[in-house]
Amino acid sequence: MDTMQLAGKTILVCGVANRRSVAYHTGQFLQQAGADVIYSVRSEERRESVRDLLGAAPVLVCDVEYPEQIDQLASQVAEQVPQLDGLLHSIAFAEFGDGPVPFHETGTEDFLRAVNVSCFSLVTLSNAFKQCLAEDASVVTISISSTRMAAENYGYMAPVKAALDSSMAMLAKSFSRFSRVRFNAVAAGLLRTSASAGIPGYVDSYLFAEQVIPRKEGLRNEEVAQVAAFLLSPLASGINAQSVVVDAGMSVNYFDQEIVRRTLSDEP
Repeated sequence: MDTMQLAGKTILVCGVANRRSVAYHTGQFLQQAGADVIYSVRSEERRESVRDLLGAAPVLVCDVEYPEQIDQLASQVAEQVPQLDGLLHSIAFAEFGDGPVPFHETGTEDFLRAVNVSCFSLVTLSNAFKQCLAEDASVVTISISSTRMAAENYGYMAPVKAALDSSMAMLAKSFSRFSRVRFNAVAAGLLRTSASAGIPGYVDSYLFAEQVIPRKEGLRNEEVAQVAAFLLSPLASGINAQSVVVDAGMSVNYFDQEIVRRTLSDEP
């Protein structure tokens, strides 16, 4: 039974890096639901590393830092399929090579590159594919559960994700002038991904999140992927310009009595 109404739909999934990627899990869930998935990865080296992981599905190369590669990706997809029913944008980049610095010391080049790759690429991809997207297609991006949380180790990526959320809403409005394409975001809590592993101090934050989450178990990548797949499906036709928080309830439990007790007992 096609419960997700995804059978025969064609969806482009951008951003697979490895088995831990939300993009990978979303693509797998979509395929299990009967969708035809085309993948896009950052480099030829990445394509070789994930080829066995993705099986027979087409894997194209596109580094979103280069507009000409985005245009080429759109042309390649158009050559393979008459239209896309959905697009997943699961792309982010930040340079933490020198370790975390106070936010006010963020370098201009680092910040603007992160905005370009992690946020503006949603705009450029959407624009490049506007002729290829079905009239009622769905575009989904992966964001974070709170852009208001001043997590020092996450640094400038929080305002970058805030820009992503705003861009998603603006795209929903601008595309409404000529289509019924929906734009939404999955606002995910802390996840164990290869990208997050490169953030200084992230593991400690993730372990703390496990304690704050009511079930005492961290958010799983598959759980985020399943929500992304739902938003890409016709079942979510009434959801547009929204950020759907998926944090396993962490945001309601910061004042858990046991956590408060342990914190206060550690005071000198």
